[in-house]
Amino acid sequence: MSLIEVRAPGLLTTVQDLGREGFGPMGVSPSGAADAVALRVGNRLAGNAEGAAGLEMTLLGGSFFFREAAVVALTGSDFAPTLDDRRVETWSSVEIRAGQTLQLGPTRAGARCYLSVRGGIDVKSFLGSASTHLLSGLGGFEGRALRKGDVLKLGRAIEGFRTFRKRDLARRALEKLAPRKVLRVTAGPQSDWFSKEARKMFYAGTYRVTEESNRMGLRLEGAAIAPAPDAEMISEGVSLGALQITASGLPIILFVEQQTTGGYPKIANVISADMSSLGQLRPRDEIRFELVEMETARALLVEQEELLASKELILG
Repeated sequence: MSLIEVRAPGLLTTVQDLGREGFGPMGVSPSGAADAVALRVGNRLAGNAEGAAGLEMTLLGGSFFFREAAVVALTGSDFAPTLDDRRVETWSSVEIRAGQTLQLGPTRAGARCYLSVRGGIDVKSFLGSASTHLLSGLGGFEGRALRKGDVLKLGRAIEGFRTFRKRDLARRALEKLAPRKVLRVTAGPQSDWFSKEARKMFYAGTYRVTEESNRMGLRLEGAAIAPAPDAEMISEGVSLGALQITASGLPIILFVEQQTTGGYPKIANVISADMSSLGQLRPRDEIRFELVEMETARALLVEQEELLASKELILG
């Protein structure tokens, strides 16, 4: 059995896969990788199925001792990874020998880095997913972020990936999949509750991600947006990426561990193709919003999925 020992956990490192869909009516948000595109690509580079469980590191990476040989890939933000003090590439497969230590530092850009290991991280599934749901303390490794001394088990490698072969992400794909700071959105279900002037201010303004942001939601600061003075609503189901305008007039973007219902009006919703960009936003990052039609949102998602499924995505 292949094992990885956590020598240092980093700031917030959790086991994540692509999440658990379909349990919103039970009050369980999907969780999963904050940057699902980075995890999917990392798994392909490592020789896994796209949905295999990996490690998500936030702002500061950890240190991992490999008791046996392994093949890994590091994707997402650059955390300056080294293998026994030798710099290793990101967005590429890396061969690790037994007894080596993979060390990651603070982020150089973006918020999250993903460590995919051939065979995937082997943890008990909860509601069909290995993802850690921090708010409820369920899933992942004991339902929590990793700690020093934790030992992680690896699953079995897919047949045909028993030996190492260097694999890289195509440069064209890396450029196309780069995180965005101008997030494309569709109109929210209560967008008409806001005056034309308020909507214009929202789309013309720049917002800054606050320190209070986390996997539940990204709190923003900037120009306050007021809904119609007589607008009242009861709580209703909310979607991933919904932009709620709170009583203060400031937006919150609901994220992967969101509450599944909410009582604030929603002016917009981040499109699926830009959801991974949310996962790479750091406190104090500045963002803007661009309104697109639903047909454009669908076309952008189809374009992204075609790129991720392309045979030219992975070189080697």
